[in-house]
Amino acid sequence: MKTAVLTSSILAALVSTSSLAATVYKDDSSELKIGGRAEARFNISDNNDKYDATTGEKTESSFDDKSRARLSISGKTQITSDLTGFGKYENEVSSGTDIKTRYLFAGIGTQAGDFSYGKQDTALVMITDFTDTMATFGADADDALALNAGSDKQENNFAYKGEFGGLTLGANYLAEEAANSDQYAIAGIYSFDFGLDLGLGYAMGQVENQDVDQVDLGVQYSIADFTFGALYEMTSTDTTGGSDDNDGYELSAQYKLDKWTFVGVYNYATMNDGDDDAVDNFALEAVYKFNSNLRTYAGYKFEQIDDQDDQLQAGIRYDF
Repeated sequence: MKTAVLTSSILAALVSTSSLAATVYKDDSSELKIGGRAEARFNISDNNDKYDATTGEKTESSFDDKSRARLSISGKTQITSDLTGFGKYENEVSSGTDIKTRYLFAGIGTQAGDFSYGKQDTALVMITDFTDTMATFGADADDALALNAGSDKQENNFAYKGEFGGLTLGANYLAEEAANSDQYAIAGIYSFDFGLDLGLGYAMGQVENQDVDQVDLGVQYSIADFTFGALYEMTSTDTTGGSDDNDGYELSAQYKLDKWTFVGVYNYATMNDGDDDAVDNFALEAVYKFNSNLRTYAGYKFEQIDDQDDQLQAGIRYDF
């Protein structure tokens, strides 16, 4: 692979707007792709209001710009007929902030599955994706309850994923840098040929020297232009003299009509051993896709917790 040829290909892909995840280099054994998005979006909510601690005057309004851009580079190479290598790097920059690394991992693909290490999703994400379906909101219950070992984009992550007919298996181990804080997870999804997916996952580890367990149950069903998803999640944290047990669930419904997609979600989760509500909201969203590159969307979240205010979020997104 000559440096001049590769550089020219990358520059051409960066200025091109004609394809998604463009292949910028390919030979008999290797392939390199570049993709990303430019997303201009905003959020309006009283949650964004800020006041001066001394005078009490409002210093920031309810309008909050949430624009961002992403760049993703991925590649793979064929080592032998049964062995491949792969890697991915993706970053994100938001308005007024530094660049944030979303993914950075590499691995080996075998007949038994893919093995990788780096910053990447954990095994349970393939289940939580059943209800993480919105461009604006959603996945609040999982965000409130999940261990790191059950969340997306985790560092120090040794991961495995394999597909065996209708069964997809995943596992990961988080080698945390802090002492006594390692976590691991295992998950599986079985996909039936009539549109039904069933998922089960388990994560375990330590958080602040306390043992924590997490169980995820998920189901997704697609029929015609409808897709329905449900997630139940429960966590148990060992405490002095007992345990702190909490649970939550997410429900999602999607309907596609021509270039429109309409989505509704409900999120609920508890805290303090089930005595209080950590999350209680539902949201509605409409997405219009002009084509495979350009879409616009708007969503509204209805909060059911007293100290949280409703939110409106909208944006336009260009994928390249």
